[in-house]
Amino acid sequence: MLDKYFYAFGRGVRGAKQALSEVSREPDAAETARDVTPDNLTPLPRKPLLLGARPLVMGVVNVTPDSFSDGGDFLDHGAAIAQAKRLLTEGADILDIGGESTRPGHAPVSAQDEIERVVPVLRALAASTDLPLSIDTMKAKVAEAAIDAGASVINDVWGFQHDADMARVVAERNVPAIIMHNRHEVDASLDIMDEILRFLSRSIEIALKAGVRKEQLVVDPGFGFGVTHAQSLTMVRDLEKLKVLGLPILLGVSRKRAIGAATGRTEPKDRMIGSVAAHLIGAMNGADIIRVHDVAAHVDAMRVVAAVRYPASVEK
Repeated sequence: MLDKYFYAFGRGVRGAKQALSEVSREPDAAETARDVTPDNLTPLPRKPLLLGARPLVMGVVNVTPDSFSDGGDFLDHGAAIAQAKRLLTEGADILDIGGESTRPGHAPVSAQDEIERVVPVLRALAASTDLPLSIDTMKAKVAEAAIDAGASVINDVWGFQHDADMARVVAERNVPAIIMHNRHEVDASLDIMDEILRFLSRSIEIALKAGVRKEQLVVDPGFGFGVTHAQSLTMVRDLEKLKVLGLPILLGVSRKRAIGAATGRTEPKDRMIGSVAAHLIGAMNGADIIRVHDVAAHVDAMRVVAAVRYPASVEK
């Protein structure tokens, strides 16, 4: 059953006052959260997120000044919350909130700064929607604070291979985690699918040793991270090869440079149609979740995927 992968979504959501008290390791961030978000907010129970006929759509909210696609648009907490709610209205199944850009050449952010960016947004969203909220971070301290604030999924772009405490946090908090393949340097000579399988197998090994159950994990090939444009497109074409890992697959190509190279679109916000095309190919090749900026268009596209796969489900 596909739903076995996601039984843990939504566990560990606590009341807002308790969440703030548990972020005592980052007192400045907690004070910021109190200033921005009222103390009397009560988080809703998270709905379980089940895989089904169509790939799930994860909407991206970057609470950053320098993300490649929309840097600075949603750095203000109010703007970030409004954007998240708009994505939910458009049909997002899950929201991915990030406080540090991971674009090439990005400026590193301290755990405290990252928490100050994301915790108020997560607290507000946790009180207004029951859908799963994901925290996009490579830092265990940020992951813990985010879970306390209402996040129910960890999205680690270094697949437990950057911060040694990340797998422990996932195990102790009993939440699902997306583990992504990543590289520090580009090597055009690599067989990229073999490289991804080796990296993710290592991430799975780290997770299991820390006490994370395999059914808590989702894998992501890392489109655009430390690879050539050709290698990124190979990930989409050969995505089904990752099924050997026995885990759901997330694919995130939205607005990235490889899409721009293929379409000639230099501005990230002009790459929506190319992104939809790549995600459609990925969906037909095994993607279970897609991570996107343009939710409405992708929801319609994934509904078509479901209609093609399961025509009996479409009303005549």
